[in-house]
Amino acid sequence: MEETLRAEIGRFVAESPENRFADDSGPYFDDPLVGFAAADDPLFTDYKHIIGDFHLTPTELLDGAATVIVWILPVTEGTRMSNRLESQWPSRRWALTRTHGEVLNGALRRHLAAYLEGIGHRALAPQYAPAWKEFADTPVGIASTWSERHAAYAAGLGTFSLSDGLITARGIAHRVGSVITDLALPPSPRTAPDHRHNCLWYREETCGVCIGRCPVGAISFDGHDKSRCRDYVYGAVPEAVGERYGVPYTGCGLCQTRVPCEAAVPRGRK
Repeated sequence: MEETLRAEIGRFVAESPENRFADDSGPYFDDPLVGFAAADDPLFTDYKHIIGDFHLTPTELLDGAATVIVWILPVTEGTRMSNRLESQWPSRRWALTRTHGEVLNGALRRHLAAYLEGIGHRALAPQYAPAWKEFADTPVGIASTWSERHAAYAAGLGTFSLSDGLITARGIAHRVGSVITDLALPPSPRTAPDHRHNCLWYREETCGVCIGRCPVGAISFDGHDKSRCRDYVYGAVPEAVGERYGVPYTGCGLCQTRVPCEAAVPRGRK
């Protein structure tokens, strides 16, 4: 069943008209990565201590939850290349991917939940659950009741970076989505030795390139200033280029491009 679901997610991404730039210059995303986590994985309880007690477990979101299905939508090379050239604002292609690509991601969440319900299972996209909330001020900064990135880590899809992104087999430039279901599936293995292993800085202290890519100094060797980052990404950037690009959400992604982890897990000395 895992391969059936991987194929269905891949088919939807490949065939959906929402995964196309309006000028027909290609898709927003390449083929997805898909992983599975057990709903009763102790990690989800640990997240209540790591993120906050407001962070919900799969079983709190869906009675009888058995599996969390998570996918990574890798940003295409053309879009990544366009953003590599920027140093203050994101490229137009990046901004279009942030707005319209996330529409596709939302459609995929709804499609997969409906697909699972169609074969006799309960399913829910946490992002659209009535219980979903975002909190502006927590001990870990801005946070919500469900972290797609932390779900992806639980599903063996990657580890965290100095910039708080998730470095996957296809790199850090991507969108993430998830659905919880009562369909029991074997969990994907977590092969990384620790939760930061894919980041060169945390692995061997040899990188930190993302620090210089941030135009507002929101990344340092001490980590990621989420408030400063958010003020820039949701304030200064759309004010500067949102109207010109014709989108309400622009993203930024400068720390996710022209960095060693852009499109793969970087190879280091260790």
